[in-house]
Amino acid sequence: MDQPKISILHDDPCELGEGPGYDPLTSTIWWFDIVTGRLFEKPRAGGPAAIYPLGQMASALAVIDAERQLIATETGLFIRDRKSGHTVMHQPIEADNPVTRSNDARVHPAGAFWIGTMGKKSQKGAGSIYWYREGQLRTLFTGISITNSICFSPDGRISYFADTTRNIIWRVDTDPHTGLPIGEPAVFYQHKDAGGIDGSVVDRDGNLWNACWGRSHIDVYSPDGRRIRSIATPARQPSCPAFIDADSAALVVTTAYHDMTEAEQKSDPNAGKTFLIELAGKGRFDPPVRL
Repeated sequence: MDQPKISILHDDPCELGEGPGYDPLTSTIWWFDIVTGRLFEKPRAGGPAAIYPLGQMASALAVIDAERQLIATETGLFIRDRKSGHTVMHQPIEADNPVTRSNDARVHPAGAFWIGTMGKKSQKGAGSIYWYREGQLRTLFTGISITNSICFSPDGRISYFADTTRNIIWRVDTDPHTGLPIGEPAVFYQHKDAGGIDGSVVDRDGNLWNACWGRSHIDVYSPDGRRIRSIATPARQPSCPAFIDADSAALVVTTAYHDMTEAEQKSDPNAGKTFLIELAGKGRFDPPVRL
């Protein structure tokens, strides 16, 4: 296999980097620092990143069109105008629950936004996963402590999600036309090594790429649940990968220094930085959300 080239995409450390993605309509890479409520946007062609304070915890983004974004926050889904930066509440999600915030999220091929929540202090069982499309919101799964690894097979027939505290990735059969699960979840992979299952993305071949928090790796799993590759990262706590190229498996990877002691941060000088990993393969992007 090819040896990946790894470089720093952005060196301003995030306390809790999360929710990276790529917008092919504007050739823009994005990611968040959840704790500080900041959205980062950087042109794929290069240049400095723009940083936007959102005024609350936020963790994920779905593209609506070239002018608008749907952002998952601690109180719900907000429509953001890219030009002005103005945001307006579109769909409350747990807005009356100060204990929780948004975490992992991704858009299904049918245009449905799956959004995970969790306790701000990782309270046991405080999180849920929601489905949103065309003005409708449904609760899919509850009792999850740290929602992660929301991602989908290329044909939309399989959905994945995880609870990091249990280190299990589940898979569930899914209606490709609606993005709604059919049947019950089954274990896809039980992680038994050091570190925790965090964010994931699926490539065009159906392989799942997972950021292993605390183990300094991106692990790749085949569609039948076998770990087929591990890629070392320059930071101990990678949190989520996202493809930024359809003709390769080039990844943007967020990391974090969240919950590290001063000594741990000194021993991990890249903690919180955002990285670019260049790989051969077949990437793919989330489609626009169907508002």
